Amino acid sequence: MRKVFRTRKRTSGTLGALRSFFSRDYEDRVAVDAVSFHIEPGELVGYIGPNGAGKSTTIKMLTGILVPTSGEVRVAGLVPWRQRKENARNIGVIFGQRSQLYWDLPLIESFELLRAIYGVPPAQYRRNLDEFIQILDMADFLRTPVRQLSLGQRMRGDFAAALLHSPTIVYLDEPTIGLDVVAKEAIREFIARINAERGATIVLTTHDLADVERLCRRIILIDRGTLIYDGDIDRIKNEYGRYRTLVVRFSDPIAQPHLDGAQLASLADSTARFRFDRNLQRADLLVRQASERYRVEDVSLEEPDLESIIRRIYVEGYSRRPEEDAS
Repeated sequence: MRKVFRTRKRTSGTLGALRSFFSRDYEDRVAVDAVSFHIEPGELVGYIGPNGAGKSTTIKMLTGILVPTSGEVRVAGLVPWRQRKENARNIGVIFGQRSQLYWDLPLIESFELLRAIYGVPPAQYRRNLDEFIQILDMADFLRTPVRQLSLGQRMRGDFAAALLHSPTIVYLDEPTIGLDVVAKEAIREFIARINAERGATIVLTTHDLADVERLCRRIILIDRGTLIYDGDIDRIKNEYGRYRTLVVRFSDPIAQPHLDGAQLASLADSTARFRFDRNLQRADLLVRQASERYRVEDVSLEEPDLESIIRRIYVEGYSRRPEEDAS
């Protein structure tokens, strides 16, 4: 699919603004360029990219809010912008910075209105609501007007609202933005639960790569409107995260510890950090070396984090195979 936004060219100054008003010159900005992917039922996929990459534009085309400039989109067999009502019944959407709750009404009344809008049967509504109240711990603020809720409480309410009609497909656009650590973990657990227990297909768009690592096995990476990677997180880590770190704490201070096949990255007190290429050296052999040469109290292994790998891909591009330089 492809989405191009056309805007009228504008020039600065009063005279320029007047000329722009009568001008018919336009410029095109490509937001999404020939992006193509397929998601199986029940998958939980991370759709990630930097600001302005085209993530939210893609979600809006999948939900039927925007019409693609060209290309074909089908969600559960439906064309979203042509069959908007049918599509809306299949999907749940959460935009982290926008709420579908009614600002001046108590939270429970927002749920009641959404039940009527979607025509949710009373038994299904009661069952879903009771489950969400328990999982999301909403009992204490159900009667509170939405405008008086904290950000974490409102986001929990938005999650419940988006799922009251039991959608089979859920789009989450920055669902944990601005939340504290405790609230983020609660939301992550809820997302994992609805995916595992209800079999909901979930597309997660976020800048918080901790969300992606915690929840997703597959990521779709987009940059400047173009898809640059679609596959397993483990695969991209193996390709771009070749270098691992072995952390060794010695019983006694060692002046210059050495392990064959690894480079000493740092030494502080009695703890050394050794950096090594996973393709050339095995971690268990390094641990054996350390225990044979020195008195060791503890060892641990640090994997490269997804954030540093993605940052490197943005800078270098994915088409080039990573060489010896590490992220």
